[in-house]
Amino acid sequence: MPKMKTHRGAAARFKVTGTGRLRRRQQMRRHILEKKNSVRKRRLAHEVEVSPGDRRNVRRMLGI
Repeated sequence: MPKMKTHRGAAARFKVTGTGRLRRRQQMRRHILEKKNSVRKRRLAHEVEVSPGDRRNVRRMLGI
């Protein structure tokens, strides 16, 4: 059976840390930033861990 191909869209959106955790960027930071306060924009700038319910599917798409 051939190898599974990496889902390139997922590869662009998710990152695996050295310890094997999955990180992602947060939504709501692309546009309409004038009405969002600076604290909210700063909080959204950080990467967060992928939620437990999504980890299995993300790992499968990344071929891990």
